[in-house]
Amino acid sequence: MRGIWLGRLVATLLMLLLPAALPRAAAPEPGAPAESASLAGQLLIASPEMGDPRFRHTVILMVRHDRQGAFGIVINRPVEERSLASLLDSIGESGKGVEGSVRIFAGGPVGTENGFILHTSDYHRPGTIDIDGRVALTSNPAILKDIGAHQGPAKSLVAFGYAGWGPGQLETELARHDWATAPEDPKLVFDDDRDRLWDEAMARRTIDL
Repeated sequence: MRGIWLGRLVATLLMLLLPAALPRAAAPEPGAPAESASLAGQLLIASPEMGDPRFRHTVILMVRHDRQGAFGIVINRPVEERSLASLLDSIGESGKGVEGSVRIFAGGPVGTENGFILHTSDYHRPGTIDIDGRVALTSNPAILKDIGAHQGPAKSLVAFGYAGWGPGQLETELARHDWATAPEDPKLVFDDDRDRLWDEAMARRTIDL
């Protein structure tokens, strides 16, 4: 696992969530379908025939999707279990007295040195981004201390890296049936068995493959 950069998460997220900073294509692909409704707050589910091995059987929570591109976090690729104290120590914060551990997820192939914390919307700090009223993303690394002190969100998921698309790219992939979509459900995001999550999400898909 690469170095932990949660201490720079606020700046990273501000850059990622600006249109100019999203991963871009030089131009929309020829024949790309017209812009559709935003998928922010939806689950993106890789088709059984997904050709890109980086996304095989992945389920992605979409954080942003507009004419400038799209940005999401893979939620079913756990990598390791790590103590909260060691995470805090690695970013220059004291982990003294912090209890518990978290599972670390591979959130996508882009920016794998950057950390992202998805969580239930019962928790807010400076830098929290509301995704859909039920799930949010927080950029402030103090959330790790709050989780360790039992003052954090009810549910959380720590990921490194993200999935990104330039203008028109995701629309083209959807038209090729590379992906299905399903409504976001906190149970799917935080609770379901990660080994079965793709099957569970696929059973709820709203776009047929």
